[in-house]
Amino acid sequence: MKLKKLMVLTAAASMALSVTACGSNNNGNNGGSNSTATNAPSESTAPAGNAGTDNTGAETTQITPEDGATLTVWESKEERAFTDAIAKEFTEKYNVPVKIEELSPVQQVTKLSQDGPSGLAADVILIPHDNLGRAASAQLLLPNDVFEQETVKNNTESSITGASYDGLLYGYPRAAETYALYYNKSLVTEAPKSFDDVLTFGKTFTDKSKNRYGIMWEVGNMYFDYPFIASNGGYLFGDNGTNKDDIGINTDGAIQGLSEFKKLKEILPINSGDINPDIKRSLFNSGDVAMDINGPWELAGYKKALGDNLGLAPLPTVGGKTAISLAGFKIFAVNAYTQYPNAAKLYAEFASSKDAQLKLNKLVGSIPTNLEALEDPQIKDDPYVSVFAEQANNSQPMPSIPEMGNVWSPVNAALPEIWDKGVDPKTAMDKAAQQIKDLNNGASK
Repeated sequence: MKLKKLMVLTAAASMALSVTACGSNNNGNNGGSNSTATNAPSESTAPAGNAGTDNTGAETTQITPEDGATLTVWESKEERAFTDAIAKEFTEKYNVPVKIEELSPVQQVTKLSQDGPSGLAADVILIPHDNLGRAASAQLLLPNDVFEQETVKNNTESSITGASYDGLLYGYPRAAETYALYYNKSLVTEAPKSFDDVLTFGKTFTDKSKNRYGIMWEVGNMYFDYPFIASNGGYLFGDNGTNKDDIGINTDGAIQGLSEFKKLKEILPINSGDINPDIKRSLFNSGDVAMDINGPWELAGYKKALGDNLGLAPLPTVGGKTAISLAGFKIFAVNAYTQYPNAAKLYAEFASSKDAQLKLNKLVGSIPTNLEALEDPQIKDDPYVSVFAEQANNSQPMPSIPEMGNVWSPVNAALPEIWDKGVDPKTAMDKAAQQIKDLNNGASK
């Protein structure tokens, strides 16, 4: 069954709580490598994968590991504890030994392009979903065919979009990541519902002479500024992030939202270059910043610093519209050169199941994409993870097409023009859109 038909059949279920990650921290979202994968396999040399199996997406008993199969998987150092545990369970169930090698997810596509053809790469990789386009277009990955139906049925719609490229499902969603509004309850008695509320509060709290601000976030980073682009109708690429020729950062809706963004300079009267994660973290922990737009990677530290005074809420509305954040996903994918495609697909499915995602949440605090996991008390009763899940229900996955790499520099140059210099948002974003278009056309020649 084709992916698009499957997504229609499951759209109602997929509208439940959802979230992304894209890396172990926000740096992975800030325009990672856009280099073209090299040494891509030809159609004649890439393995056939699951030839001869019944591709109905039924239970995991549908396929069995190849005789003598062994697997190598790549995993981040930060989340190694999860893979140690899940690999042990997989080996006990399927009698397939699993070797774990530590490698940052943002480096894995590049490493796969170098080592895949020679048989030195992992059988199963873990990547930020916005790296998927590079890998899939270079024919480095096998599609998620055997488990397509249950993957679509069991996970959020946005994570399936993120795990797909050019109409095919490749990934097995493992975790999601987006950002929300942290606030200090001793300073902000009730989370603001709108950015107008944020502005009103900030006028009473901000005092630049005392280095005290009502809110602070990385105003020069498109990842965190995306709500101002998207909430009133802007977008990065059209057709759900797949049309490189339809650039929406300078639409009327985007400009309306960025005008709201520009107003907030009144309560955060410092230049974008003077804000970085370390400065912001220090000021929030000390009570000199009352609110911070940030992701789950800061949760442990903020809880330690503020204790019961730490609050978390969905992003405030922008111009009266629900704030749309940018979401990232970590997805498993299977190396097209694996000697053991059945075993590799079984592992990717096993390690991204409901139980596996709940284990990952317990060990490292990740946010599930599995719909049943999102409804589990472990998630719903967590006052922080549940908020990230709620915000992610109003998120859009970062486009995974290779041209996404052309977006970061132009937009991250335009935003400081608006914030620091007061340039008209339309002027700045028209320029950025043209730069992206030129880069896209140059890349396609």
